[in-house]
Amino acid sequence: MTIALTPTQAPVRVDAEKCIAHKGCTVCVDVCPLDVLAIDLSKGTAFMKFDECWYCLPCEQDCPTDAITVDIPYLLR
Repeated sequence: MTIALTPTQAPVRVDAEKCIAHKGCTVCVDVCPLDVLAIDLSKGTAFMKFDECWYCLPCEQDCPTDAITVDIPYLLR
């Protein structure tokens, strides 16, 4: 798996202002079939640890605060 080194490389973006992982929410991590999302305990937000997204969207759809955005490439839309 390719490690996502910068946020611009990752198709899954997390809005740190909306993310409630610091309150114990792990919905996006739990629903990801590839297990590419994780919680950064130091920041209290979710992030994409591997750039292997299938663009299946359960992380975006199930997020209770709409903090997740999946950037689907133009050719896959």
